[in-house]
Amino acid sequence: MPRSEGSEPPAAGATPPPAGATPPPAGATPPPAGAPQITVHGRITEAESLAVRELVKAAAEEDGVGPLSEHVMLHLRYGGDPRARNLLLFSHGQLAGYAHLDPTDPVEGPSGELVTHPAYRRRGLGLLLTRALVAEAGERPLRLWAHGDLPAAARLAAAAGFERVRALWQMRRSLQSRLDRPKLAEGVAIRTFVVGQDEDEWTGLNARAFARHPEQGAWTREDLDLREREPWFDPNGFFLAERGGKLVGFHWTKIHGLSDEEDEGAHDAIGEVYVVGVAPEERGTGLGRALTLVGLRYLRAQGLLQVMLYVDESNVPAIGLYESLGFAHWDTDVMYLGGESSVTATAGSP
Repeated sequence: MPRSEGSEPPAAGATPPPAGATPPPAGATPPPAGAPQITVHGRITEAESLAVRELVKAAAEEDGVGPLSEHVMLHLRYGGDPRARNLLLFSHGQLAGYAHLDPTDPVEGPSGELVTHPAYRRRGLGLLLTRALVAEAGERPLRLWAHGDLPAAARLAAAAGFERVRALWQMRRSLQSRLDRPKLAEGVAIRTFVVGQDEDEWTGLNARAFARHPEQGAWTREDLDLREREPWFDPNGFFLAERGGKLVGFHWTKIHGLSDEEDEGAHDAIGEVYVVGVAPEERGTGLGRALTLVGLRYLRAQGLLQVMLYVDESNVPAIGLYESLGFAHWDTDVMYLGGESSVTATAGSP
């Protein structure tokens, strides 16, 4: 990969960077050649963000799975919460790793994600970055996710003293096989999301529907606004259920693979059951199943062949519902927790 304008070559006698390494962004001051160094930032510059996203692309191509969550990718593209911390790891004057620390959850505590460039793996840099995340988290526990449950991430977690404490299943099904017609309870009507009208009511319903979910239930209006800015956002695939003019459920679908900006990795288009939520008073009425079928039939009408979703491994009732709709386990993301701190590691290898 060509060096970015403004970066300096390694000092005389220094080991040259591996092929494919991501150079530091224009204007950045690299650390002394040959000495790994981690710099900690609040919001990073656009040039730094672009360099990190190039690193993310390289890791996704190597591992077959995106190394960072949607939440962190949104942070990189749009600036994110100023309380978050971005850790940039340089080696031989090149950007070799990145980590993100989100300290904003007052209940669950801070979470972190990290990735190392494939050209710099098996040098202990992932462990160095993990320990830096732990230090930045301070006294609060730190949670660490591993996307794809890769062996390298498991080895890194073990080396850093973390234990597996949670798993998130990815499930998939074909859209070419039979899909039942949705059956709605009397008095329930389905319409699509209206931008500029439904944001606040939807945010309130989402909070009630996911009151016990540590991530989804904490979404704010700003979280919704950010996603409305994404290339994949389409209100025609965002279905709302109403009873008596009041929102009581929703199914927000998503289509992956239509834009390189969406997830920093090229792949065939695939639909997603992005979020399905039902008001507590509507549970047990079959609304969740009906909304899921509405979205699946919409995704099939877009010409998609497959659909995916994420569900907690411990959510047995939801897994049972999805299996009854033809979904099967495909892959797993894992959360690790260790010592007095917990860390979220993504697909990066040590």
